[in-house]
Amino acid sequence: MTAHANADQLKDRKPGDAVDSIALNEQDFGDNPIEVRESDHYAQEYVGGLVDKWDDLINWKKRARSEGNFFVDQLKARGVETVLDVATGTGFHSARLVEEGFDTVSADGSPQMLAKAFQNGLEYGGHVLRVVHADWRWLNQDVHGEYDAIICLGNSFTHLFNEHDRRKALAEFYSMLKPDGVLILDQRNYDSILDGVAGSNRTYYYCGDQVSAEPDHVDDGLARYKYTFPDGSQYFLNMFPLRKDYTRGLLRNVGFQRIDTYGDFQQTDGSTTPDYFIHVAEKTYRTAEELAELDAAGPNAA
Repeated sequence: MTAHANADQLKDRKPGDAVDSIALNEQDFGDNPIEVRESDHYAQEYVGGLVDKWDDLINWKKRARSEGNFFVDQLKARGVETVLDVATGTGFHSARLVEEGFDTVSADGSPQMLAKAFQNGLEYGGHVLRVVHADWRWLNQDVHGEYDAIICLGNSFTHLFNEHDRRKALAEFYSMLKPDGVLILDQRNYDSILDGVAGSNRTYYYCGDQVSAEPDHVDDGLARYKYTFPDGSQYFLNMFPLRKDYTRGLLRNVGFQRIDTYGDFQQTDGSTTPDYFIHVAEKTYRTAEELAELDAAGPNAA
């Protein structure tokens, strides 16, 4: 079981004070929540109360139906055997991949999420997940070896608030992939939110009944989301609103070659507004001419 700090332990805590995140049960955003724009703050957001309710938000069975075999098919099509899940959360994708026969290591920066994931692995299929507490920016200090694939799902990459951290994390992912490896990274469609085109309807990712996930504050440097549960409890996550093309550019600049971008598990042609984008970035080297041909093919493969 995860140990939580009680109110007496936290009442004198000042924002920025070092507190072991495994002990936190309540979120702490200080006096001005929208000013909290730090890559290190995520561990203080995924605390006991939210972690305990997270599976109510995503609903494993409905999530599995909405995703179908998209990720499994992407991996199998590339002959993937070993997978590093760097954003394990409560273990949904790790457990699914283990069930499908992939040799999977499950990492996350939140110790409370990892504890929940380990428990879920046992409860959903009797799987003993190999969990590792690790920060993406120095991933290879805690996770060793090379992998056929790395997955970073659940809109997790948007917890990094500055470009230096994003580049460092992607460089760590790149270095831990085999020469023909693939990174699959998803993100919310912040383009539509920033441009006022559409909001998220939770069809694919947040499948829980009577649970809402909606923007509380959005500007060019922050997307603060409010999560409301049937018992009236509310939690918040502060994230950086990544634009799709910016993310694709980062992936290319780090060294990834072919990059396919999907919208809600489908090829995108610009005629619809997806809730989420999924970038499938291959490490296999391609010549400048080959990349130019891919660029000319359109926005899905470049």
